[in-house]
Amino acid sequence: MTGTLMTGPLKGIRIVELGALGPAPFAASILADFGADVVRIDRPETVDLGIKVPSKYDVYNRNKRSVALDLKRPEAVELALEIVAKADILIEGFRPGVAERLGLGPEVCARQNPRLVYARMTGWGQDGPLAQVAGHDINYLALTGALECVGEKGRPPVPPLNLVADLGGGAMYLVAGVLAAVIEARNSGQGQVIDVAMIEGVANLMTAFYAFRQQDMWSLEREDNFVDGGAPFYRTYETSDGKYVAVGAIEARFYTELLAGMGLAEEILPRQNDRSMWPQLTERFAAVFKRKTRDQWVEIMASKDACFSPVLNMDEALSHSHMKHRGVFRDFEGVTHPAPAPKFSRTPASLRNEPPKPGQHSVEALMDWGFDTADIESSCQAGALFQHREEP
Repeated sequence: MTGTLMTGPLKGIRIVELGALGPAPFAASILADFGADVVRIDRPETVDLGIKVPSKYDVYNRNKRSVALDLKRPEAVELALEIVAKADILIEGFRPGVAERLGLGPEVCARQNPRLVYARMTGWGQDGPLAQVAGHDINYLALTGALECVGEKGRPPVPPLNLVADLGGGAMYLVAGVLAAVIEARNSGQGQVIDVAMIEGVANLMTAFYAFRQQDMWSLEREDNFVDGGAPFYRTYETSDGKYVAVGAIEARFYTELLAGMGLAEEILPRQNDRSMWPQLTERFAAVFKRKTRDQWVEIMASKDACFSPVLNMDEALSHSHMKHRGVFRDFEGVTHPAPAPKFSRTPASLRNEPPKPGQHSVEALMDWGFDTADIESSCQAGALFQHREEP
């Protein structure tokens, strides 16, 4: 293995990732950060996918190794199945049926490796009326009721980047699923298929809000609830320099501290949880915050336990004192990465290898996984396996 020695709680776990885009690679990168040996099966570099991201910035592939196979060739599919036979986990992120057409569906792989945990990532799931329909994060949010909750009153819903469905409802649920299934497989000796549907992950993330709705604690109107920007004590405000601050003073003691920092007397204001007065209170808060710059408010609130923060842009976040103290971002091979998370006290996750070029580790990875040198060379000569070569 190139780079530093593997560490982390998943050291010794072998994962095959069938090269795809989005949440499946992100999930595999988290497992790789945790020390798993992730071999990504890529298409040969000669195949143009129309995506021109330099490999060093394709950060969802960090800590992985790339083996390039031409899966249109039966010899390559046979080799892929031999790789699968040595793995603990397989991750794929294709539309339903694609892996089967490649000859790498779960039934075929299970015959090769009965202990294999086979994780499938899709937006809509492996079955159902929408299973074959194209979609992106925004579509999965739309169908689960999440998107309708986000944005300003009287304006269109706003997509919260692609954090919620792709990464929260997709990648994170895949990580949780495969870890649970690997533990079970070690007890039972049997693998299983994990059907990860982003719509189901998002619906699961919305659990509390569906409960609130059933208790008449959640309005269907945007900016009318306590954590959607409707509450004056849980929203952002513009400052005099055109920047923003964020307040989240839900609990009474934090709200009292917030008002003290703003110089407002609580006894002359409407009651905190009187929803009928929230619009007026929001206007009052907005006028106060507009009187000073963002940094002036940061200085004022530094002594207050008010759930207050400056709204930083991505460049500013890199240099914030708390981020630097915690090592939230790390420079690695000339690229700034968010560091592996969470932190482990005894078996730390790590950044070991920069994202590979397709086929960069074809020979190395297969040798490490116990393949014979002569068989590897034969696969290369047959055009099934490709090893990346740096141009002189």
